[in-house]
Amino acid sequence: MKRYVLCTVGGFVVAAPLASGVWVYEGQWGSGGTGNGQFNLPEDIAIAANGNVYVADAYNNRVQYFTATGSFLGKWGSLGTGPGQFDLARGLAFASRGDVYVTDFDNHRVQYFTSTGSYLGFHGSEGTGNGQFRGPKGIAFAASGNWYVTDVGNYRVQYFTPGGSFLGKWGSAGRGDGQFRPPMYVMVAPNGNVYVTDRDNHRVQYFTSSGSFLGKWGSQGTGDGQFQFPEGITYGSDGYIYVADRNNNRIQYFTSSGSFLGKWGTPGRGNGEFDWPFNLALTANGGRTYVVDHRNHRIEYFRWTEPAVAPSSVGRIKALFR
Repeated sequence: MKRYVLCTVGGFVVAAPLASGVWVYEGQWGSGGTGNGQFNLPEDIAIAANGNVYVADAYNNRVQYFTATGSFLGKWGSLGTGPGQFDLARGLAFASRGDVYVTDFDNHRVQYFTSTGSYLGFHGSEGTGNGQFRGPKGIAFAASGNWYVTDVGNYRVQYFTPGGSFLGKWGSAGRGDGQFRPPMYVMVAPNGNVYVTDRDNHRVQYFTSSGSFLGKWGSQGTGDGQFQFPEGITYGSDGYIYVADRNNNRIQYFTSSGSFLGKWGTPGRGNGEFDWPFNLALTANGGRTYVVDHRNHRIEYFRWTEPAVAPSSVGRIKALFR
């Protein structure tokens, strides 16, 4: 990741490139269980405008929310089919007005709530028709307010107006461009392009806002830019795309067209290690990343740290731009 320092050369202010920084472990919270602040295989995470952190605690069938450093604030949800109940809460995202949308996987619907968990409504039912689902999982909002859902069992992405009216869909089962095996999580970049993790094809695909295929990257493996069952995906304020490379127990990040930039993480239970990173979220200023450490039943967070910058002569700075 390239950042810059401002320098004066010959009376002009120029930006000299710094060496790449690193993501450094900062803290964590959570353990296995059903108590406040405990998790049972959490899957998704989102950051509210006020900095509070929301977690889809999938197998506890609830959403929990916390301060930026993990102090418990509240929760909602239980196992069931009624309003505000879940049968696997697997994905969540914030609408522009601050409401929380949650994918209710085995109830085949999307429910939405206030930021403190008051039930507001739902969209969807089980089926293959427009606006129906067979296991909705990932959810993301565009700047327009339209929202996108990965419809896992139907091998497609569907998208809707802010009020929930069906707008369109794309995808089918397969290995070709625009096909999925199956789609997992979804992210919308500021320019409106839609990125989808195609888990068992070990790749990321991206599309226009209406689903026209634009490109893809990735193959199965452990090398840079390869994946082993990618899950979560998000966009950083640095313009980069971050992917939770689940079975490789690492996070990788890329340019918007898929050029590899960096990675961090190794298997384990220690600080900065993962046992299936499932999803992640970056703060608005890009200075902190939260990662859902699925099988360790916790949230870990990391800070971006620049290397120390040694003083340099004007001649050295000029040489950087030759």
